[in-house]
Amino acid sequence: MSGWLAIAGMGPGAAQLITPEVTEALAEATDLIGYATYVARVPARADLSRHASDNREELDRARLALRLAAKGKRVVVVSSGDPGVFAMAAAVFEAVEAGDPSWRDLDIRVLPGISAMFAAAARIGAPLGHDFCAINLSNNLKPWDLIERRLRLAAQADFVIALYNPASKARPHQLGQAFELLRKLKAAETPVLFVRAAGTAEAEVVTTTLGAADPSRADMRTLVIVGASTTRQVGRWIYTPRSERGAPS
Repeated sequence: MSGWLAIAGMGPGAAQLITPEVTEALAEATDLIGYATYVARVPARADLSRHASDNREELDRARLALRLAAKGKRVVVVSSGDPGVFAMAAAVFEAVEAGDPSWRDLDIRVLPGISAMFAAAARIGAPLGHDFCAINLSNNLKPWDLIERRLRLAAQADFVIALYNPASKARPHQLGQAFELLRKLKAAETPVLFVRAAGTAEAEVVTTTLGAADPSRADMRTLVIVGASTTRQVGRWIYTPRSERGAPS
């Protein structure tokens, strides 16, 4: 039996935001691997083995998936959002690079999903309508000074900035530090959006400005978007124009 490995994006939460391609792979899978919260989103089947694990075990999950696929299993590794955005796809290929050379010949597929920043942006309009970047505020896998450097450069380049993992119990202060840095480089009236549980029925949106933004509003289910100098509000909608003619230099 020829095995395969699919790294699937489960989207931001709502079942209707899971792509048909991911649904098909899940229906064919013999083994399901992922963070326990994401594994729980997939209905149980008698012929589906479930391998749930805790957070920060990405490489262990990746190696298990590769070993099972090498044995002929049809394996799906699940991530929230898109698996290539701060998620499991990179972990799988890191394991491939460091692991058994035969893993490089496996049938590995990355199945895209809707990332949290796209679900969050859609709730409020089109804040990502022009150049933007995404920065993960977690310093579990990189030093904080590198995060600060990237924030500084993104602000100087006038990108719209999507901030992933803005706060946790272990990192309650870092979003506040990020705002302090950005306030030195961007105007106080710059739009800031807090979108919690984007893509679910519980989604909440708070629109504010960089000068007034309260970092305590965010938790690990929140996506924060900091606008560019051209980002503007029209009624209840926020958008960034596609044209930058006449934008500040």
